[in-house]
Amino acid sequence: MKPCWILLFSCPDAPGIQAFVSTFIHTHGGFIDDVKAHSDQESGQFVCRISFQAAGETSLDIETFKKDLEREGKPFEMNWSITSADEKLPTVIAVSKFGHCLNDLLHRWRIGSLPIDIRAIVSNHDTMRPMAEFYGIPYHHIPVTKQTKMESEARFLDVVNEAGGELVVLARYMQILSDGLSAKWSGRCINIHHSFLPSFKGAKPYHQAFQRGVKLIGATAHYVTSDLDEGPIIEQDVERIDHSQTPKLLVEQGSDIEARVLSRAVKWHASRRIVMIGQRTIVLR
Repeated sequence: MKPCWILLFSCPDAPGIQAFVSTFIHTHGGFIDDVKAHSDQESGQFVCRISFQAAGETSLDIETFKKDLEREGKPFEMNWSITSADEKLPTVIAVSKFGHCLNDLLHRWRIGSLPIDIRAIVSNHDTMRPMAEFYGIPYHHIPVTKQTKMESEARFLDVVNEAGGELVVLARYMQILSDGLSAKWSGRCINIHHSFLPSFKGAKPYHQAFQRGVKLIGATAHYVTSDLDEGPIIEQDVERIDHSQTPKLLVEQGSDIEARVLSRAVKWHASRRIVMIGQRTIVLR
């Protein structure tokens, strides 16, 4: 099969942008097979994701393509990236004692439905080691206490750097990252949590929700920032519940929602479908 490339860009909205990019790809020997675009009225930004490959029997020099786009795209003030559609994003997953999100990600990775390359698993507990060993993924047990938090974060950072991780996924990792680490991983660290925040904080949120007669449960996947659980939202989902469901059933239902919401967020990030505008995300599905 021919190499396929993904161009993801944003720029101030103006007439002629799509015409310029389409013509540019054509004149460099490319054939467009998919386009997703959005004109954001709030910010005045135009965002676009284009998948393309060499047209016909021609070849496409991607390095020349990049150099020419850097020069010719300047009048449009384009912020862009080009990646191979076959590239698997190097990923490190962090987890604590709840393995439903980790198990879902590992399964989807194994069957090829997530465009990621899981390089390592980090945990502040040893609970998930058997799962990591089953999938053949290096497992790093890094205990965290109040006294050792900064040292533990330094070891976590070392694992990510040594693994070449370009994406960090907090798959129910029950530790708060420091402001410094959150800033270092800005735009490449994804977290998942239940949707009851900020109403039901702390232990047993599903039990708290049951006691209050909540009628909807859900989950939120977002980029990590120094504002706890308030980073740019990537994906959310909800399901209706009623009085007949026990707290145990709510936990099970909530775990399923968390797993699928996180997997969508990871897939869209790794597929280069997300553009951040301020504190919002544009997901070009």
